[in-house]
This record gives sequence, structure tokens and C-alpha cells, in this order.
Amino acid sequence: MSPPLPPVRAVIFDLDGTLVQTRIASWEIFEQISRRFELGVDRPEQYFDLFRGNVFESIRALCRDDAHAARAKDAFLTLLREEYTPPLVPGVTDVVRRLAGDCTLAVMSSNAMQVLRRVLVGNDLAFCFAHVFGGDVAPDKRAAIGAFLADSGSGFGRRCAADYDEGGRRPAPDPSSTVLVTDTAGDVRDALAAGIRVVGVAWGMHSVEELTAAGAEFVALWPQEIAAHLLGDAAARPPQGACAVPAPVTAPAPVSGDDGTAAEQVRVAAAVRRARRTGAPAPAARPALPALPLHPPPVAGGPSASGELLDAVRRVCRRG
Repeated sequence: MSPPLPPVRAVIFDLDGTLVQTRIASWEIFEQISRRFELGVDRPEQYFDLFRGNVFESIRALCRDDAHAARAKDAFLTLLREEYTPPLVPGVTDVVRRLAGDCTLAVMSSNAMQVLRRVLVGNDLAFCFAHVFGGDVAPDKRAAIGAFLADSGSGFGRRCAADYDEGGRRPAPDPSSTVLVTDTAGDVRDALAAGIRVVGVAWGMHSVEELTAAGAEFVALWPQEIAAHLLGDAAARPPQGACAVPAPVTAPAPVSGDDGTAAEQVRVAAAVRRARRTGAPAPAARPALPALPLHPPPVAGGPSASGELLDAVRRVCRRG
């Protein structure tokens, strides 16, 4: 029987295919690069195969020389910075916030830093991560993992707020307590070569079988399995403080007014978005006007208005 693994202190997430849905979004970008630089990658499956190793090394192998490869890489990163805005994987927000309460979180990606910032800020997850390594500053993930482990400050995380841990001692994570979460076999091999543990995810570039064969200790079929595998029974505890998952914001019921119902709904939605971006409380909705009853209420001690109307109709009918 294998000895129990030490508690997880640091979790490094890949971005594309792990935190965000990337298969279509990134292929649409790379297809333009392949045509422009005549790389011969004509189908999505060929593109996905590039991630079996380091993607930039795979692109270099398709190019005539280093200069050709440098131009292709620069053009790829430029298009990603300008056009790439993939959606989050459903359910991953809760997992990130749950792990941030207990672990130091980082992101390592072949993508550009500008893309990482756009995705993480746009989804209110930026301050859950203490460190971000983009492909334009750290194209070699093995080297980035080594730098993360060697930094004595890597034990200090962010708990879904802008400030870093300041109180107490936070020992730097060691390889046995550091886990990469990724969707590609190439990342699995890079992480194992750097000496850390790896968890795969089944919804990205490569299959469960490919990730397992590359050496992943576990492959999650659903995002929630990541927290369950890494935290064990502690995953059932809800995150506290700033890491608590925000309650869904429900817009007030539409009201009539000078702006009209549609305009009021737009105003409320815009106020909610501004509040989420700035952290300020959302402006209160205009108070709803009291609803008018369809029928007047009965008068205490007397007949109702509808009863009076019926009596009047009967008297008219008798006279006729």
C-alpha cells in the first residue's frame, strides 16, 4: 500500500482546455497562422496534436528555420492577445475559489499574459491566483515550475483578495505538495520532469487514456472532482471570507416608469456589472410602484363593489 501523499499546498492550473473551453476558440486563431505561414496544419486534430509536447517547440518543427518560427510565434501571440476570449469551463469558478482558501494558486499557460489577465479579470478570478506565467514571459513550463518552487515567497498566496498573505510563516511548497492541473499530455510530462504531481482533466485537448498514459495520478471527469481529489473530506467545507462564492445577483422585478420596463432592466443589469467590477455595492433599483388591484377590495361591513353592480343590473332588468 502506497504511503499517503502530503497535503497539497500549491495548485498550478493550465489555462487553455483546463480553466477555459479552448478547442474551437484557439483553433480558429491558429488556423489563420497556419495558412499565413504555410505550416500545413489544416484540421483541428492536427492542431491538438501539437500539444503532446511544448506547443512552441511543435510549431518550430513545422517551420523552415528559426526566423520563420519566430515570425509565426509572434503572429500567433499577437492574434491571441487581440481576439482570444474563451468562456470558462462550467463549474470551475467554484473549484478555484474553494482551493484558493487552502492553497497557493498559480496559472501557467502558453498563452500571452494579456489573455490571462483578460480571462481572469473578466471572470472575477484574478485575485484567487498569486502567480501567473504566460507564454510570452515563460514559454518553457518546466523552467517556470522550477522558478515557482525555488521562490521562497511561493508559499504566500492570495485568498480571492488583492493583498497577499502577510501574517505568519508560509513555507514554500515542495514538489510533493505541488500539483499541476492540465488537459495535455505534454504538460503532464513537463510537470513530472520538474518533479511535481499532476492531475488531468477530461474536457480539454487530450483523452483520459492519453493523460493517464503520460503519468497523471488522476483524471477528473468533472471540475468538482479536482477539489475532492486534492482536498479530500475538507472539500466539503465551504470557502470562507473573500473566497466565498458570491451569491447570484437577482435583478429586481421590472417596474414601469419614465424609462419603460426594458430600459429599467438594462439600467439594473449595468449597475450589477459595475458593482462586480469595482467591488462597490450595486445602486438600489428604483422602488416599484404598488400594484393596483384588479378589483376594488370589499368595504368592511358592506357588500362588495361587484355585488353592488349585480344588484343594479337586476333592478334594471326587472323594470324592463
